Amino acid sequence: MQFVLLIIIGAAAGFIATRAMKLDTGLLQTIAIGVFGAIIGSVVLRFLVGLAGMAAGFVGAVLGAVLLIWLWQTFVK
Repeated sequence: MQFVLLIIIGAAAGFIATRAMKLDTGLLQTIAIGVFGAIIGSVVLRFLVGLAGMAAGFVGAVLGAVLLIWLWQTFVK
């Protein structure tokens, strides 16, 4: 159940992050950015701030996805 929730939150976070960073990606790339961003963001956010819960996970997911997009644009392109 947590895996499905991670994909749903990751898809939403990836959508928000790609629109905020003005990145044109397909559906699978957007979901992948969101899921990996959710993993990165939630781990970092929970470690640094100590927040728990769904709101912290979503904020962390969006921040992680934005960070991932920035890293991609900076170092890959």
